[in-house]
Amino acid sequence: MNAEQVLFWLFSVCTLVAASGVIFARNPVASAMSLVATFFFLSGIYVLLWAHTIAALQVLVYAGAIMVLFLFVIMLLSLTDSGPVLHFTPSRIAGGVAVIALFVSLTAVFRKLPTAELTWVGDAAKLKNFGTIQHLGEVMYTQWLFPFEAVSLLLLVAILGAVVVAKPRI
Repeated sequence: MNAEQVLFWLFSVCTLVAASGVIFARNPVASAMSLVATFFFLSGIYVLLWAHTIAALQVLVYAGAIMVLFLFVIMLLSLTDSGPVLHFTPSRIAGGVAVIALFVSLTAVFRKLPTAELTWVGDAAKLKNFGTIQHLGEVMYTQWLFPFEAVSLLLLVAILGAVVVAKPRI
């Protein structure tokens, strides 16, 4: 076992512990902070995969910007420390059944996927460009240009909708 494997297992266990803290924390702020820890440990796994760009984006975008937004929402809603009350209503039972059905169907789909061999692992030129900003930009603006533009248009419409909804109160 080398240092990379030890770090992988350390980051994996810490990610699972922090993610379970998100689920089981009674205080919403503690739950949000556990989510921040989960994002940081996940970025450590990305670093071990030599995806430094994704690791940096994980810290900046998710652990930084989005979690600040989550914390503002939690503070504005002034949620209390009381945990959820467990009532087994028909909608919760249906939701649980739906989650189990989704898990079973995803497991069946993943089992049917062919095991692809990484033929380019020995190609030094492709490995040199893997995970760089230049390669990410090339893929985003050539292969995934339409989805990228669709998401930007969707975000623009959401911002305009938020302004229209909030305008009477401003």
